[in-house]
Amino acid sequence: MRALCAEALDAAVAGGAAYADARALSRRDQVVATRNGEVLTVNDQESEGIGVRVLVDGGWGFACDRRLTEEGAREAASRACAFARAAGGGRRRLAPVEAQSAEYGTPMRVDPFAISVGDKVGLCLGAEEGMRRDGVIVTSATLRAFRERKLLATTDGVEADQERVECGGGIQAIAATDGVVQTRSYPAGFGGWSGQAGWELVEGFAFERESARVGEEAVALTRAPVCPAGRTTVVLDADQMVAQLHESVGHPIELDRILGTEAAYAGTSFLSQADLGSLQYGSELMNVTADATLAGGLGSFAVDDEGSPARREAIVEAGVLRRFLSSRELGGGGSMRADSWNRMPLVRMTNLSLEPGEGSVEELLADVDEGVYLETNKSWSIDDKRLNFQFGTEAAWEIKGGKRGRLHRDATYTGITPPFWASLDGLAGPEHWVVIGATNCGKGQPGQVAHVSHGASPGRFRDVEVGVHA
Repeated sequence: MRALCAEALDAAVAGGAAYADARALSRRDQVVATRNGEVLTVNDQESEGIGVRVLVDGGWGFACDRRLTEEGAREAASRACAFARAAGGGRRRLAPVEAQSAEYGTPMRVDPFAISVGDKVGLCLGAEEGMRRDGVIVTSATLRAFRERKLLATTDGVEADQERVECGGGIQAIAATDGVVQTRSYPAGFGGWSGQAGWELVEGFAFERESARVGEEAVALTRAPVCPAGRTTVVLDADQMVAQLHESVGHPIELDRILGTEAAYAGTSFLSQADLGSLQYGSELMNVTADATLAGGLGSFAVDDEGSPARREAIVEAGVLRRFLSSRELGGGGSMRADSWNRMPLVRMTNLSLEPGEGSVEELLADVDEGVYLETNKSWSIDDKRLNFQFGTEAAWEIKGGKRGRLHRDATYTGITPPFWASLDGLAGPEHWVVIGATNCGKGQPGQVAHVSHGASPGRFRDVEVGVHA
């Protein structure tokens, strides 16, 4: 792959490119899923190819080829140059990067592909068995494994050989009682969590231990009262904090959205470039970092897809907006990623985290006379500016006198991004901080699906609108 990237760069320069990068990669993606005691999916796919991006007379061009051959590399570079000329010129400049050779490999103890499909099916079926009981009408389990080997080379002298391995999964029970249908998931909905790690991550989920609780809570939710509406204090668990962070912080700080150059998928942003250093995004407890070096994060690497090195940067400090996610063309870099060899890099989240506070979850609850504890994201909706939002969670527990009480169902809450984050007045400490990975972050046209991670601990917010008022 190294030779093919060099061939592509030579062809791009010969075709008039002032800058070029080439990504040759191979990947394998495996999903094993069961439902109601039967195998639903065993999907094991492999893909390989090369993508070439060029800058010719100030215009961008991109082309790809599924052949990992010299001919495929040259033809992709030639087409990319032709597309750049057709796109028309501009005055694009790229922030400089230092020439370097880099290598990266996922730290892991057990290769997830070393676990047989049979063993994975057995784990899923065992978890399903643990969830079954009267009232549960559907059980399901999903496991995934992913490996990607990528060679990046640029005309700036960056060469990186990177291999990333991911795995993860989740379980779910759906229960029904007297026409009320409820869902309970673990460790999260929408297929669970993933991480850049070996099979030890899945073993740590301990499905055999948690499955009975998932089934019991699914049934209990069907008999629980609807979460009362009103303005109250809410405590969000780590999973819901991650969903809130992703939608109301992660996407708005993507600089291409702010500039309006990426608006086709889920809109733009309420932020402007003038907000840097002045906008009070949230309370002083709000400290957000983008960290492509985070252990276990799906967005960790040695260099991004245009050669910028991985780094940790402060995005929000003590509630004040300090930095955007950007590309070299937009004056920064470090956040450019493509979801495969056949897509052009875009500004994407890497590992965006809300840094922890101090103390335990019990201490967060202790300072709440009346409120609600919301657990496990179930739904989300946010406007095109990433400003007005509504979230729903699978489970909610009332908080009375500083203690968690009765279970409620169908909980939702709404807010406006800066005032909501300004109401943050408590964050649990590092012992409750977890890194949660998602593989379904959509953006771009044609669409791309990024793998991103977020770190968070449970947090407390005051005077939040809960439920739907008539």
